[in-house]
Amino acid sequence: MKTTTNLYLSSMAVSDLLIFLCLPFDLYRLWKYVPWLFGEVACRLFHYVFEGCTYATILHITALSMERYLAICFPLRAKVVVTKRRVQYVIMALWTFALLSAAPMLFLVGVEYDNDTYPDYSTRQCKHTNYAIRSGQLHTMIWVSTTYFLCPMFCLVFLYGSIGRKLWKSKNDLQGPNAMTRKRSHRQTVKILGE
Repeated sequence: MKTTTNLYLSSMAVSDLLIFLCLPFDLYRLWKYVPWLFGEVACRLFHYVFEGCTYATILHITALSMERYLAICFPLRAKVVVTKRRVQYVIMALWTFALLSAAPMLFLVGVEYDNDTYPDYSTRQCKHTNYAIRSGQLHTMIWVSTTYFLCPMFCLVFLYGSIGRKLWKSKNDLQGPNAMTRKRSHRQTVKILGE
């Protein structure tokens, strides 16, 4: 069970579990967003964990797709390059990068009141702070989130397009006078990839 693919999947499962644990706060905000009962720290941590885990999942999917690309398009090189130890380092780097990218959320959200001069505790909301909106930092964070969507999307389109092209080309290569030998070799390559 300790294949490189399963290492990625188990790390993504941790990310999904953390998102799942944050869902009650999200549901509370959807159904009864005023007043926020859980305090400033819970508000900031909820947004940070949610954003960080979302980024981590996106990065994991991209890294796993790169591994599949190597395994299909460069099977011999993939056997040497993609090792469990390297994948563990990649996963640690992905988590570090994702959590650092989400760190501004700790400062961009907080408990806000309708009237900051005379706070009425029945109007407490967990949302983006007025300072984050005025300073433009919220706008920057929206661009970071958009980049986390667009860059992996273009990467996945390229990787899976290349994989599809390679498989289509290999299908055509399996025809001709030595087709049986090539099919057997192709099956052995697929079997090696599965190990």
